[in-house]
Amino acid sequence: MFELTEEQKMIRDMCRDFAKKTVKARAVEVDKKHEYPADLIKRMAELGLMGVEVPEQWGGAGMDALCYAIAVEEISAACASTGVIMSAHNSLCVAPIMKFGTDEQKKKYLTPLAKGEKIGCLGLTEPSAGSDAAALKTRAELKGNEWVLNGTKLFITNGKEAGVAVVMARTEDDPTHRGISSFIVPTDAPGFSVGKLEEKLGIVGSSTAELVFEDCRIPKDNLLGQRGKGFSVAMYTLDGGRIGIASQAVGIAQGALDAAVAFAKDRVQFGKPISTFQAIQFMIADMATEIDAARLLIWRAAGMKIAGVPYSKESAMAKLYAAEVSERVTNKAVQIHGGYGYTKEYPVERYFRDAKITAIYEGTSEIQRIVISRAVLGDK
Repeated sequence: MFELTEEQKMIRDMCRDFAKKTVKARAVEVDKKHEYPADLIKRMAELGLMGVEVPEQWGGAGMDALCYAIAVEEISAACASTGVIMSAHNSLCVAPIMKFGTDEQKKKYLTPLAKGEKIGCLGLTEPSAGSDAAALKTRAELKGNEWVLNGTKLFITNGKEAGVAVVMARTEDDPTHRGISSFIVPTDAPGFSVGKLEEKLGIVGSSTAELVFEDCRIPKDNLLGQRGKGFSVAMYTLDGGRIGIASQAVGIAQGALDAAVAFAKDRVQFGKPISTFQAIQFMIADMATEIDAARLLIWRAAGMKIAGVPYSKESAMAKLYAAEVSERVTNKAVQIHGGYGYTKEYPVERYFRDAKITAIYEGTSEIQRIVISRAVLGDK
């Protein structure tokens, strides 16, 4: 039996209470208005959720990867938009700076991020570089004591609100992944701007933006990690990010299951609650079993991260399975609700829309299968 530590139970209970009492009450409005939940983000910062794994030395909560996964699940069960803002901030910006940043960079950028004073994002994807991330074309040239960046990034979660972006750009003539470096870009840097904002199917309370670099100038010291090693920074970042998105997927699924169970007990047909019908019972049994299995895959990947052993395959497995479980569970939740599930009166319609993206970002399900199969086959 897997037993959570007292600290892990504490953050689960704290986040569950916060999600039920505060986040859930705002979820409908956030979705309806496509509204960035600034009030919720501020409160999560006060709870230490914007720097869960960051040591207290740098302004964080000093907790572990499993605490983080639990927190993302609980918040996402109430509002997936709020959950992904937190997840992208922690996994895609805070984590690489914590891992590869110098003490000076951590003091200047990590501390305000961990405290929630600034929001973070990752600039990796481009119009011609999605699953093929190594094909990115954004360039960075060293001119004197500054790096000058030119290019465009696409589909950037938190892009509109971010104060800090971790950005991958090509610094070498080598057209492969070896020519890529990683940078910390403050969004008030000259030459940086936010372009198009995407209108989306789900998670509409989080911004998905285009980032534009036009002779964007940042200090020479804002190189993150070693020159030419940026692709490794990106892959490390995505490994951890997949734990976050898998947790978001499970949270969405759990929220949909909880809603379906409540509805099934209340909805009467043929003189009985529909929860008494075997067809409904079997759907709920399948939903609960798959959610539990997905959650345990996430906890295994998080445990391996805590232990300091490689976990790329395990995080890919967790993300692949959790995303596809989320799609199946939310579909069944709508079906259990019948016609009501197709209306915005009940939350399962929102869960159904929110679930789809979990099979796309932080690497599509097809990319996860490539990662897993290579690990199993021993291919590099």
